[in-house]
Amino acid sequence: MELGNSGAKIMTEEISAFERVKIARHLERPHTKDLLESIFTDFVELHGDRRYADDPALMCGFAKLDGTDVAVVGHQKGRDLDQRRHRNFGMPKPEGYRKALRIMHLAQKYSRPIITIVDTTGAYPGIDAEERGQAEAIAYNLREMANLDVPIIVVVLGEGGSGGALAIAVGDRILMMENAVYSVISPEGCAAILWKDAGMAESAAKNLKLTAEDLKQINIIDEIIPEPFEWKFSAIEEKEVVLDEISKGLKASLLKNLKKLKKMDAKERKTKRFAKFREMGSWIDV
Repeated sequence: MELGNSGAKIMTEEISAFERVKIARHLERPHTKDLLESIFTDFVELHGDRRYADDPALMCGFAKLDGTDVAVVGHQKGRDLDQRRHRNFGMPKPEGYRKALRIMHLAQKYSRPIITIVDTTGAYPGIDAEERGQAEAIAYNLREMANLDVPIIVVVLGEGGSGGALAIAVGDRILMMENAVYSVISPEGCAAILWKDAGMAESAAKNLKLTAEDLKQINIIDEIIPEPFEWKFSAIEEKEVVLDEISKGLKASLLKNLKKLKKMDAKERKTKRFAKFREMGSWIDV
């Protein structure tokens, strides 16, 4: 372990896939709201899907990134128990995904790039969500995002769980925090299905290839954003230092990738975006 430029501790040694899962779930990790306050300015949140209700599990609106107008869509888990209940632990319902798409369509109308922030265990699996078309809402987002003309950058911030994450993760560039995870299912869920034993989660995590390093190797993501190692804070000042360390690296990457994407015309971006996701089903030996 070593110190970064601002004094935050940075990962240098090997840790297991399941340990990264635990870090990704840490209650003190930055959430979408933290990034909106540290990286973006002038954020204006929009609410409601214009069909049923608002969904607090997804924060959506418009902001500025170093002077550039952008749309921001991100999962929000909440900090304490009351917030987490209000945010449904970051698990969106259909109205959340429809709200997100409404903001994306507005971004397209006004030619604003889209930045999405992924941090969810998955879409809410409750009966009420299924009754209102959870699967249809996710599938519709996948199709629509693939065809948007504006640049789309995705940031996997913490957990990226299944279709609940992918519904806002069809983008031109996929950035992933060093200790985030991104997978079709949780290690516990995978272990329960394969071995009928959730205690095998550690083995499942290793085989799911859900870490940033694994996903970069098989071209699921484009870039890994370094981050601090320790997430247990003894003082507010230390927490601010750690968040500042993440913010600087992530903001620099967002600006760099946005600059490259804006140089392409819409047709080129969409063609490459489509090809990127079509190639993800390729069989390779790793």
